[in-house]
Amino acid sequence: MLPVIESIVLRQMASGDRLYLQVYKFIGAQPGKKVYIQSNLHGAEIAGNAVIHQLIEFLLTINDTDLTGEIWLVPVCNPMGTNERAHHFSPGRYCIYEAKDWNRIFWDYEKEADDLVAFTKSQLHNDLKVIQQNYLTIIKQQFTKTLEKLNSSSGVPYTELFAYKLQNLSLDADYLIDLHSSTNRALDYVYYFQNREDSTKHFLLDFGILLDKYDGDAFDEAFIKPWLALEACFKELGREIKFDVEAWTLELGAGMQMNPDSVAKGVRGVKNYLVQKRVLQIPGLSDDTKTHEMTFASSSNRKKYYAIAGGIVQSRIELGTQVKAGDKLYQILTFNKEGKLPSVIDVCAQHDGLVYDVATNQAVNEGEFVLGIVS
Repeated sequence: MLPVIESIVLRQMASGDRLYLQVYKFIGAQPGKKVYIQSNLHGAEIAGNAVIHQLIEFLLTINDTDLTGEIWLVPVCNPMGTNERAHHFSPGRYCIYEAKDWNRIFWDYEKEADDLVAFTKSQLHNDLKVIQQNYLTIIKQQFTKTLEKLNSSSGVPYTELFAYKLQNLSLDADYLIDLHSSTNRALDYVYYFQNREDSTKHFLLDFGILLDKYDGDAFDEAFIKPWLALEACFKELGREIKFDVEAWTLELGAGMQMNPDSVAKGVRGVKNYLVQKRVLQIPGLSDDTKTHEMTFASSSNRKKYYAIAGGIVQSRIELGTQVKAGDKLYQILTFNKEGKLPSVIDVCAQHDGLVYDVATNQAVNEGEFVLGIVS
């Protein structure tokens, strides 16, 4: 099947050139769920672009009858970040002009939903699909109000325009998948939200981190947070419900790299997720997720280690190692300017856990990130 390809003007530069988003819309023969998948929101995190390319190549080989609903794919979703360079390096995590993280700028309806209790009471005895449609209508209405500000002759900062363009594409999705990589070097894993643990296994990764602490400004958080709040409100009023709305961030390998193994895991996981959610109707494509073994942890149980002195990191423990409290994690070789010989400082683990993220640069100033452990 062939996609509908839409190019969306994103920004005009001082040179007169324009930046665009390109959306590939695969629409099935029968209506159903909408899946939104994007990659490269942070400029150095490029592995997801290869995942989307391979998904596009796969979807070109199937029939429209094999797809129920629609899949929207947006590679290179942040050309400003992707094009940023510092010598040979691609940072691209921040909008330097506004000093903002590209993934901490999104509109979160839950923060302004002061009528949530009243809405929940009015929907208490309605069918789940009716409630979902009514709530989505309200979210869309509130989101549309931001257009007045965006279209004002006084203008708005670029990050607000950018956030609107991405959220406008994804606001009515049922399933959202945001493809990232570590800024440094990390394991392949998935971030998930409360009450979605069973679906987490569909991605067939070995490791998942529950986002139990967040501010709501990240892309996946802003999308699902209103729905989680509504579920919680129903529960307080005595009705247990769960919407078939899900948001995921897949972390695939290292920044500035397309690790073939990480890309392959991403493609396999997304395909399997789509089959398990009955978006793809292709026999034999799925894997048995019921028996898939995963390690789960909570984001609140992550511990980042920062350099306690400036110097060179050596003898660092390997990524993916399970450690016990007291195990040596790394050494800092420090060259003092006090007329003394160089010294070596041992740094040991404070708690048991798994080393899931390590810094690419092993030369550190005091206070810079060295590695992360989750327990």
